[in-house]
Amino acid sequence: MKTLLFALLCATPTVVTMAQQVMETGGQQPMPASWIDSKTHHKVVRLTNLPGSNASFYFHNNPFIGNKMVFYNTGEAGKQIYTVDLSTLKTEQVTQQASPMNGEIAAPKGRNVFYQIKDSVFSTNIDTKKTELRFVFPADFKGSITTLNADETLLGGAWSTDAEKAISKANPEKHDYFGKIYDAHLPRTLFVIDLRTRSLRKIFSDSAWLNHVQFSSTDPSLLMFCHEGPWHKVDRIWTIDINTKKVRLMHKRTVDMEIAGHEFFSPDGKTIWFDLQQPRSVTFYLGGVDVKTLKERKYSLDRNEWSIHYTTDVKQQLFAGDGGNPGQVAKAPDGEWIYLFRPEGDKFVSEKLVGMQHHNYKLEPNVHFSPDGKWIIFRANFEGVQEVYAVEIANNATAHN
Repeated sequence: MKTLLFALLCATPTVVTMAQQVMETGGQQPMPASWIDSKTHHKVVRLTNLPGSNASFYFHNNPFIGNKMVFYNTGEAGKQIYTVDLSTLKTEQVTQQASPMNGEIAAPKGRNVFYQIKDSVFSTNIDTKKTELRFVFPADFKGSITTLNADETLLGGAWSTDAEKAISKANPEKHDYFGKIYDAHLPRTLFVIDLRTRSLRKIFSDSAWLNHVQFSSTDPSLLMFCHEGPWHKVDRIWTIDINTKKVRLMHKRTVDMEIAGHEFFSPDGKTIWFDLQQPRSVTFYLGGVDVKTLKERKYSLDRNEWSIHYTTDVKQQLFAGDGGNPGQVAKAPDGEWIYLFRPEGDKFVSEKLVGMQHHNYKLEPNVHFSPDGKWIIFRANFEGVQEVYAVEIANNATAHN
């Protein structure tokens, strides 16, 4: 598979010259198309260049179809879905929708993207650009899709009440609505949509804020969800077998003020990884639980290494995190970095990849490993507008100093 590095080597002489510049990331606006971070000596490349705001996917949503990355641009054409070829950096517009859309669902086997406009679910093929209406929610059940199963036959998501939607509308900031929705204990329902029969099936309901709905990366019948709310008050991470309806708690809190969250499936589907603090804001780990045996393991991090989100490569030999500013739960004095982590015994050994001191962490970077495993992709606003970047895992100190 061709890589981003290949794209840079085959670029114009101007871009190659820019790629050799050693600069503080975000130290000027705009930055060149690529540069060497002066604090870490890792190469950073801007993947998006469209006018407007360019948004990569949330950390647990797969954005890759082959060697193309799916992303959103909000520009003159409104909010539309695009792809960028990671070999050539060529960008293509995928959708041509007049109405606002939501949904971050890539289907790599069918080479489609799924999204929702009001009560209607669509798919668009990234190659042919053919768009198809796949489902319309009934008037009495306006759900929201968030995930696609491993064999690409089922979409999953959650339904919420009009009362909950009213709370969100009246309290648009997270710090305002978060506690209010949790305290309301309004009912939510998990559902799946069969793409073959275009039928909806309700699978689980509770008077709890069911959220972060994710299908297993390998098991088409296993769905993960969370009990959302203040993390120290909830046993958050759960799975359900959509056929048997068996519900299982994946991690139970064991100490006062313990929190576990921002959960995600490993690429092989065998492990659910999550941010673990025992207790909150004091001791930091990346925890992992075996989805079959419930056996747990954890890797310790120091306060500055704590990250809002984590991710792992295909072999689970490398992990990455997007750091955090002093206002986050870890209250880290020097945590504004994109990190690479290597497991060593029961702890992580970290390497700083990008200095994020000029980034406003109200925008969460949301890290992803590139398909070839050689780059970490993230979003940032250190140029004054939201863009998507990739940092090379290999260190360039020898080559560029």
